[in-house]
Amino acid sequence: MLLDIGMPGMDGYQVASRLRAQEGGRSPILIALTGYGQEEDRQRAREAGFEYHMVKPVNPDDLRELLILAEAIVRQAARP
Repeated sequence: MLLDIGMPGMDGYQVASRLRAQEGGRSPILIALTGYGQEEDRQRAREAGFEYHMVKPVNPDDLRELLILAEAIVRQAARP
């Protein structure tokens, strides 16, 4: 799941935290897309439950590679 951090109302950190707090179901892989790229921003994203943190503008090739990796992780986890 790609989430922008700087959304109005409920920011991406809050959305990620709520998703991680929900019981039941599979947890999606969370990717933060943000203009915030300092180490404290990355740490806050990890604490909220993001697996990955990408700073805008995102290189399309990097995003494609990350999505391929995330898909492989999900497929591996789904195997019995």
